[in-house]
Amino acid sequence: MIEYVCTVRACGAPLTRDGARVVCAHGHTFDVARSGYVNLLQPQDRRSRQPGDSAAAVAARKRIHAAGLASSLLAGVEENLQSAASDQVLDVGCGDGYFLGEMQKRVGFDSEGLDISTPAVEAAAREYPACSWVVANADRFLPYADGSFTRLLSITARMNPSEFHRVLRSDGRLLVAVPGPEDLIELRGEGRDRTDRTREEFASLFSLVNQRRVTTSVAVDEQQVSDLRLTIYRPLGMKIPSRVTLSLDLLMLAPI
Repeated sequence: MIEYVCTVRACGAPLTRDGARVVCAHGHTFDVARSGYVNLLQPQDRRSRQPGDSAAAVAARKRIHAAGLASSLLAGVEENLQSAASDQVLDVGCGDGYFLGEMQKRVGFDSEGLDISTPAVEAAAREYPACSWVVANADRFLPYADGSFTRLLSITARMNPSEFHRVLRSDGRLLVAVPGPEDLIELRGEGRDRTDRTREEFASLFSLVNQRRVTTSVAVDEQQVSDLRLTIYRPLGMKIPSRVTLSLDLLMLAPI
């Protein structure tokens, strides 16, 4: 079982379960929600009053996933991750938990999902109770001991290379997914290739093992287009396409 460490600044002591809360030896306590997730977010680590995805964006993304629109992307992530039941997997920026939760159902690994959005983690905990879920600010600190994980995921989320390196085992693997240039091109225009910049960001701590692009075109209705618009920044125009492109660049990295 993966253990948490205290997120209070200058603490970092191990956290243990005590009924409906987790506590450290220095007396810092954090509540466990009824749905099972733990909120370790410190007030000073919030970017806003309600950081991360809003409840409306989370609900929209859940409908997209429930409709199976991202199933090809999920298959690509699962194939590249090459996880086994013996793995300990962390998804940083897990959102509603779709990628981690669906893979855990099939593979059975120990799993942790972390996001700064309370509505996202609440949704993940309700949908995928076999996984463990945490609200925390990954930009500052990942609330786990050194070398806790054999696999680490970052799927279109903010990245913290030094913390990723710290919590990943020396023989572990990190899978980073960034939007491909054509991802949702119908709704936000052509994007840029982010792979060179991503490799550079991780170059001092990780080496590239492999890289691939997963792209699919899916049919969408008006409601799904509306949901997709809720999940992206600065959508262009109001045109309602009958199909949209989904694309991820997947970079598998090894710690050095």
